[in-house]
Amino acid sequence: MTQAKEFSNHPGHNNNHNDHQGEVEMLRVVACIDGSRAAPAVCDYAAWASKHMETPMTLLHVLDEERYPTEPDLAGNIGLGSREQLMEELSELDRRRSKLALEHGHHMLDEAEDRIKALGIDDIIKRQRHGDFTESLLALENQTRLLVMGLHGESSSDRDVHVGSQLETVIRSVHRPILLVPDEYQQPKSAMLAFDGSATAFKGVELLSGSPVLKGMPIHLVMIGADTSDRWEQLKKAEKMLGDLGSEVTLAIRAGDVEPTLHAYQEEHDIDILVMGAYGHSRIRQFLVGSTTTTMLKTARKPLVILR
Repeated sequence: MTQAKEFSNHPGHNNNHNDHQGEVEMLRVVACIDGSRAAPAVCDYAAWASKHMETPMTLLHVLDEERYPTEPDLAGNIGLGSREQLMEELSELDRRRSKLALEHGHHMLDEAEDRIKALGIDDIIKRQRHGDFTESLLALENQTRLLVMGLHGESSSDRDVHVGSQLETVIRSVHRPILLVPDEYQQPKSAMLAFDGSATAFKGVELLSGSPVLKGMPIHLVMIGADTSDRWEQLKKAEKMLGDLGSEVTLAIRAGDVEPTLHAYQEEHDIDILVMGAYGHSRIRQFLVGSTTTTMLKTARKPLVILR
């Protein structure tokens, strides 16, 4: 796999910098900017999170190496005789196309920066990388506090809504909280956590308990499964852990399949953010990283937070 090359306008930045060397930089909210219709909402949700977390921002645009190769691969085409000139011309077209795509990425980053500055965020770094998307995110993992991405990729349209093509790979690979957002911004006022009572689920509750983003926001803790006294005890223990948030906490147990039951509960109570954990060996984890992931992501109409 080709190593990602980086271009950045941050003062003092060295394009040959290795993100894994030296001291870890201040953690940042990283907003992934592309040409999708969700890009404005990514900016708005990232700015909202940045304000509440008092955390600076990085705007990231990744130019996919496969779609826009730096040096087109002509291996296997040697000896084509009269076709060699044509292959060279095609190669030059690819190089020009990549250059234009990079320039377009710069413009998208500039527009995103203007939008976020208008929302009151001033500490912003713009970064552009040319390579594999997931590899680029992993290179920034040590500097990431929260990753913000659109639910739908650049190929989405009103008639044909695709989940971002790289989303499932990112969820499996990046060990940072991920905020996945729809195409329209709406300021979050309530949240729910899909909770399974496992030790790692309690770690997720502990993470939320220290989150300034959720402070004072009504929170629902929802378990999927049989209604038992043990599960209620687990929910009550988790509720106590959230005490410092000063939030109104609602506890619930629902029977049914994970995806439709969670979404039905969310709709019933008009909850803005659904929080899930990609951890443990629970039904939720099996669901989240299993074959039905795409279904759940496609049906999401409100922001989704994946905890890692």
